[in-house]
Amino acid sequence: MGKREREDPCRVCRHYHNYDEGEPCDICGHVGTSTKAAQIQVSSFPSEILPDFLYLGGFDTASNFKIDVTHGISHILNTVPSCENLYPSSFTYHRLRDEKALEFDNAIQFLDKCEIDKSRVLVNCMSGRNRSPAIVVGYLMKRKGWRLAESYQWVKQRRPTIDISPEFQQQLKEFEARLFGSRDGYGLSELNNQLQDLAFGPVNDNIRMDY
Repeated sequence: MGKREREDPCRVCRHYHNYDEGEPCDICGHVGTSTKAAQIQVSSFPSEILPDFLYLGGFDTASNFKIDVTHGISHILNTVPSCENLYPSSFTYHRLRDEKALEFDNAIQFLDKCEIDKSRVLVNCMSGRNRSPAIVVGYLMKRKGWRLAESYQWVKQRRPTIDISPEFQQQLKEFEARLFGSRDGYGLSELNNQLQDLAFGPVNDNIRMDY
């Protein structure tokens, strides 16, 4: 073997790199040199939310054909109505249509089918920080039975760059109330206040769940 490879795969793209020569990966083009590791655009890579099933990313992820194929992704949930589906002959797409409202039921129906078919699916928006993570948080609440705070923290731990807007935070709170009802007899406004500090905050290491 002419090149000395790492014992473990790169934690960013999961491929093996020759650190001495600093050559780009022949699969995804990522240069895995230790001196350049901090310059890697980690946002270009999908974040694994549920093992071998659910991935989260932005437009740069959805547009990188090689990376998606390498991760075994075959389905893409495009949460941005104005964003075109780039590779319709290679991936199965589902695009949400509402610019303002998070279409939880529509998205979950597609994700359910992906899970039944044992397909790996990428949920993307333009940045992978706002609309798509909000949809993923809603999916976890619906299908895992986790409350909003736990679902958000689960996603935040796996993709720290997410930054859900106040508008979508409110829609998530309303979705939680719809799924679980108000807590201890409180109305929605009281429930929102109760969750404000816990949900959408920094990662809480005390909130951990086994998948």
